[in-house]
Amino acid sequence: MKAIIFGSIAFDAIETPVAKTDKIIGGSGTYICFSASYFVEPQSVCAVGYDFPEEFIKKLEDKGVDLAGMQRKSDEKTMFWAGRYFDDMNQRETLVTELNVLENFKPILPDSYKDTEYVMLGNLHPALQRSVLEQMNKRPKFVALDTMDLWMNITMDELKKTISMVDIIIINDEEARQLSGERSLPRAAKVICAMGPRYVIIKKGEHGAMLFNSDKVFVAPALPLDNVVDPTGAGDTFAGAFLGYVAQQDNTDFETMKTAMIVASAMASFTVEKMGTEALENLTADKIKERVLKFKELTAFSL
Repeated sequence: MKAIIFGSIAFDAIETPVAKTDKIIGGSGTYICFSASYFVEPQSVCAVGYDFPEEFIKKLEDKGVDLAGMQRKSDEKTMFWAGRYFDDMNQRETLVTELNVLENFKPILPDSYKDTEYVMLGNLHPALQRSVLEQMNKRPKFVALDTMDLWMNITMDELKKTISMVDIIIINDEEARQLSGERSLPRAAKVICAMGPRYVIIKKGEHGAMLFNSDKVFVAPALPLDNVVDPTGAGDTFAGAFLGYVAQQDNTDFETMKTAMIVASAMASFTVEKMGTEALENLTADKIKERVLKFKELTAFSL
């Protein structure tokens, strides 16, 4: 099974209370592709500049990522983001954002992507997200959308148009409140479902995530970890694993979504234990299975 991954492949520089990096590879599309690659063949739609290293392109290819949709610009630099996390690693500040190659980016789908049935729209401008769908030969079987408060602040109408075209939206609790105008998360989910999606996932960081559709709710815990090193990319890892698992199962019912939530939470728990994509690059099926079983133990009980 294949899945289109639309998202940025970029450089990051990260500082957390326990570690610091120079420039490393990051971006939403990178985390999503690596995470999804354990379940499906990712088809990347992205753009990089002349400064992007060939060795990392090979690393993506070695993970089975199809890069036919990657635009390589010989006269522009790759996107760069730098950020610092506080002691409460749910909070961070952005130090530098250089859009570079993404400033005038127009995604172009190769013909080989246009019939893919599963699509993950990473966190970029909602008009660009929509343009990916508009290039498809037919409506995909399942479309997942990630977004953020920035787009709600500056382009809400465009965002709502895109939301109306997807099957699931993945956002955090404050974004859900902002998008819906509701403080209660169950009410917020109902308002968002009325915008078009069948499902809403509301992430609550170290407190897990909640899955809603019109009449059902499922809550996935977060795994208590002894050592959190770098939360960058955890949400993108979650999204990639979620979409990858659903595509692998080729099933979009609520029970499949529930299992996908646990698998996605397990994958995200690996990401935060290392800097950048290091943990995601070196997983095995056995490690993933072992971590998923730990999540099962968290909620197992008898009456």
